[in-house]
Amino acid sequence: MAAMRMITHSFIAMDTVVNLKVVSNDSAEAVNESIERAIAAFRLVEETCSRFDGNSELRKLSLTISSPQRVSPLLFESLRFARQLAETTGGIFDPTIGQLLERKGFARHYLTGSSPAPLPDSPVSVSFRDFELDEHKRTITLFKPMLLDLGAVAKGVAVDLAKRELEEHCGYLIEAGGDLFAGGLNGHGEPWHVGIRHPLETDRTIRVLRISDMAVCTSGSYERRSPLDGTTHHLLDPHTKSSSDELLSCTVIAPYAMLADGFSTAVFLLGRSRGLEMLNSMGFEGLLISSSCDLSTTAKMKRYVYE
Repeated sequence: MAAMRMITHSFIAMDTVVNLKVVSNDSAEAVNESIERAIAAFRLVEETCSRFDGNSELRKLSLTISSPQRVSPLLFESLRFARQLAETTGGIFDPTIGQLLERKGFARHYLTGSSPAPLPDSPVSVSFRDFELDEHKRTITLFKPMLLDLGAVAKGVAVDLAKRELEEHCGYLIEAGGDLFAGGLNGHGEPWHVGIRHPLETDRTIRVLRISDMAVCTSGSYERRSPLDGTTHHLLDPHTKSSSDELLSCTVIAPYAMLADGFSTAVFLLGRSRGLEMLNSMGFEGLLISSSCDLSTTAKMKRYVYE
């Protein structure tokens, strides 16, 4: 039997550094082929779902009003999940928030600083109820001018697609900023150890989790601030059109990164009480950190905490 090896690879995609770790007894060539396919999955999601790329399928969709547009399965499923989450949260999570984000100063790619030509600003308010999905024809119709945003979903989708390319191996870790999936076991034959960053002290972890075959995603107010005022963060409530200071971060554990990614943002926006209620109703585990660094968790979160 071949010896177990760990191969690591890092690359930049979706405005963050993505780190891959693969534990396998396959050949280095076979592992590297899997890694290349995982990288391609990230590239595909970025080309399809980026709000910052004028040539992305998402950006082009935002240019066509009142006419059904047939889209790729990837974009359709991403928008379908985003709309379902918007319905579940009463619209506090909303994928039509793109123009509000741009008005607040979040109009440039986080790493490169590039930005596409701005769309004409919509004179009317929009919400997730202003676009329609036809599952039979796989079309999407926008009823009002809007700029769709999948920033709270797309990275999780990319992690899930990359997972498909790596799950043939004994263990793997896909880490993309605040989104990750830990599959199988690490190089020591144990669950992966995953640190949750302290929201106020960047060189510290506030908790360490033991995770296997689960996704962990964190949404926090500390990552991105508006260049216009330096205080508004990118997690905006579409109802108030402002960012909340009740929480500093929200971490969610779920079977898929798309779920953990979307719900970490939704729960952050809902706040501590309603957010915990939603996690419990969905059967997901989570850890919420308040503005005073008080920790709140779901009832069974402690099963994942490494003491």
